[in-house]
Amino acid sequence: MDIEELQEKVIDYRNQRDWAKYHNPKDLAISLSLEAGELLEIFQWKSQDEVELIRTDPKQRQRVKEELGDIFIYALTMAHEFGFDPAEVILEKVEINDKKYPVEKARGRADKYTAY
Repeated sequence: MDIEELQEKVIDYRNQRDWAKYHNPKDLAISLSLEAGELLEIFQWKSQDEVELIRTDPKQRQRVKEELGDIFIYALTMAHEFGFDPAEVILEKVEINDKKYPVEKARGRADKYTAY
């Protein structure tokens, strides 16, 4: 299934439940942020070793997977509301980031592009 088919499935699911009236850009942005916060909560106060254990613990992996699912669903819905092709959005942003973070300057560094 490609990303456009996924987006269609998400929108069909939403429309079958008559939820479009709740999916305005403001509320979708809030929901994206809330779901990202729920993902962060999984890692809150964890040491690096504990974070690594999350990768192998089935219950914790499922929690991460579910939060990512919520984030992806809201992101695809937001893209739909603006008429954006999700693949185009991602590819365009990768191109923008490629200019900000050229390999010869960014390789192995976590600095923001303004630092170099």
